[in-house]
Amino acid sequence: MMSTKEETIRECVDIIEKIIADASVPKNIRRVVGEVRSNILDESKDIPMRATMAISLLEEISSDSNMPLPTRTKIWEVISLLETISVD
Repeated sequence: MMSTKEETIRECVDIIEKIIADASVPKNIRRVVGEVRSNILDESKDIPMRATMAISLLEEISSDSNMPLPTRTKIWEVISLLETISVD
């Protein structure tokens, strides 16, 4: 059975992959979101560290004026999910 942290990571990756697959999202944003996916899947670091790094990257791009509103909402959702991990 997966821990709840691993389930949260999987849920975040699912949302991130939808963002990456969305052609209406600007390339620079998809690239950063791709980096976030790589970071949170990097098992050489502990889960809270991965969550913290991902939050930092996502917060940086969440203010991008070119970001479609639905994408920004998804990014905030991922940040909220990751915050439940990083505070543990």
